[in-house]
Amino acid sequence: MHLLPPRRLASWFAAALLVACAQAWPASADEGMWPFNGLPTEALAQRHGVRLTPEWLERLQQSSVRFNSGGSGSFVSADGLVLTNHHVGADSLQKLSDATHDYFRNGFAAATRADELKCPDLELNVLLSIEDVTARVEAAVTPGMSAADAFAARRAVMATIEQESLAVSGLRSDVVTLYQGGAYHLYRSKKYTDVRLVFAPEQQIAFFGGDADNFEFPRFDLDICFFRAYEEGKPARVPHHLPWAVRPVAAGDLVFVSGHPGHTDRAATLAELTSMRDIRIPADLQQLNRLESLLAAYAAEGPEENRQAADDLFGVRNGRKSRLGMQAGLLDPAVIARRKAAEERIRSDIDATLAGKQSPYDRIAAAQRELDGIAMRLRLLEGATAFNSRFFGHARTILRSAAERPRPNGERLREYRDSNRASLELELFSAEPLYDAYETAKLADSLTHLAATLGGDDPLVQQVLAGLSPRERAAELVRRTTLGHRGAAAPGEAADTRRDLYDGGQSAVAASQDPMLALARLVDEESRRLRTIAEAAQEVKRQAHAEITRARFAREGAAMYPDATFTLRLAWGTVKAYEESGRTIEPITTFAGLFARATAKRDTPPFDLPPRWQAERRVLEQDAAFMATPFNFASTADIIGGNSGSPVVNRAGELVGVIFDGNIQSLVLGIAYDDAQARAVSVDAAGIRAALARVYRADSLLAELGLAGGGQQ
Repeated sequence: MHLLPPRRLASWFAAALLVACAQAWPASADEGMWPFNGLPTEALAQRHGVRLTPEWLERLQQSSVRFNSGGSGSFVSADGLVLTNHHVGADSLQKLSDATHDYFRNGFAAATRADELKCPDLELNVLLSIEDVTARVEAAVTPGMSAADAFAARRAVMATIEQESLAVSGLRSDVVTLYQGGAYHLYRSKKYTDVRLVFAPEQQIAFFGGDADNFEFPRFDLDICFFRAYEEGKPARVPHHLPWAVRPVAAGDLVFVSGHPGHTDRAATLAELTSMRDIRIPADLQQLNRLESLLAAYAAEGPEENRQAADDLFGVRNGRKSRLGMQAGLLDPAVIARRKAAEERIRSDIDATLAGKQSPYDRIAAAQRELDGIAMRLRLLEGATAFNSRFFGHARTILRSAAERPRPNGERLREYRDSNRASLELELFSAEPLYDAYETAKLADSLTHLAATLGGDDPLVQQVLAGLSPRERAAELVRRTTLGHRGAAAPGEAADTRRDLYDGGQSAVAASQDPMLALARLVDEESRRLRTIAEAAQEVKRQAHAEITRARFAREGAAMYPDATFTLRLAWGTVKAYEESGRTIEPITTFAGLFARATAKRDTPPFDLPPRWQAERRVLEQDAAFMATPFNFASTADIIGGNSGSPVVNRAGELVGVIFDGNIQSLVLGIAYDDAQARAVSVDAAGIRAALARVYRADSLLAELGLAGGGQQ
């Protein structure tokens, strides 16, 4: 086998990918999170007897929506109505709430479009086109470049491509790295920044069963939320949206999931997996366990404190359980043995061609060791886990914006490139209400963690604490900062100065006496130094992974989907039962199961029903058709975090459900696909319709969805 040189790789890789995707298929059943421009359509037709037309794909692609807050959704009406999960919308629900309106807990329903609530900083993206720019990106990196120079050159050309695209198209333009550096594609997306809340159910029915049932099945959750995209003050008229399915899914049905999976590590080497198992995930769990204790204690102080912390606490608990599942997979000898055998097969091919050069696997291992050596301080400083406050986040953004803006676009940190400026400003100037007591509690805890991790005598720790205890220092910083919008401002409190400092640039930032800005400045030099080391190490890994990718294509001659990158992907699978602990878990639950589970648990939290549901319960339980309506279902579709809110469609492209979770066995999908027990879990479209009609009396919403006149299908 002969490996092609990097400059010839670009065109060869693109051509090989298209041919392979049209002809081949991974060995494992319905495995794959596939880019829309690289679908194995012929193999799909052979396996499932369905041929996806360009029109079918265009409608699904342009009906699919990315929530920049994290998650997916879909247009479900021509007037920009978007369906997603309650937990995807939770960030906006929290920011729209106050001491007298708790939309996260109690839900919301707009009586008219005039009553829809504008979200403070929510951005939606809809992918319109993909262009392969691999050749241009690779051409910027020349032989003999150091890793740092190669990274800088790659960053510069990617920024240039994005800015050129933005200038020509007016669309959000992102160069996406695929195959860990094996390919680069330019994604152009329509962007919506005027997004309004339309409907949300109560959190208790959206997350019925709470943490006890999270990542489990059977499930009984109405985890949905509706938003609307606006343009020029009017509901957006979108060219494509998904029609509601005529009938609910049944066991054995083929379903498709179109969403934005966040991150997978299926192409990671053993060295990278070992680091994840032994360093990254234990550190994640330590942080999440600490945060869970802090937030639970704060929430227990009273109803208002509980409201402020509820969304964060939900996210922390979800993250903790997810990491535990990933850790279990990495500690499974069978999983690691399969990955080792696959790596050895490819490595033997590569080693035969090295002619004395260092193996890409060895280069990755060396770079990973360098990353591991700085991981703790990098996480604390650049990751800002030592400074857990929204105020600090604003301070860092303002400080770095002032420093980066005078530099050439291609030399800036990626998040400050011109093509990202509008999105950065949307987030920076959010009207999200911040609360001093809550920000102080979080910051004090993270400063304590900083001191405990680095030691109280560490020079940086001493500078950060400035002779005070973590609690005292946090209280001082929060009390005196003016870098945010306070939800309960005291009389005479200083105005929000974010805009003035940002617009004023370096001179305004240098003259500012804001203590949070001073803290960001204090740690910025070391934080940037650590980031530079990490970026150079990642460039070494990127080049080595590109070499491995070429070898895999040459050896396997099969389609390979790239790891997830929070970009649009298509996955599919069947609605299917599975075996667990000697019993069969059926794939579809009903409203009868919801009420039965509440009864079995004596209606005690987290298995209690919201008051609206309790009020309707007796009537609903006497309605056989309602009780038999499908509520949630499980399928073998390949998903991961970020797919939450993804539309699930049938062969006709009709909406049959909304992804909201996976079972506990699915948590290994971050590193390896399995369809024996791993399942994606969705809210059934039939259950959504029935709940809107029978419980919420959402007649106008049903009419817009084309569902007026019935609770069941």
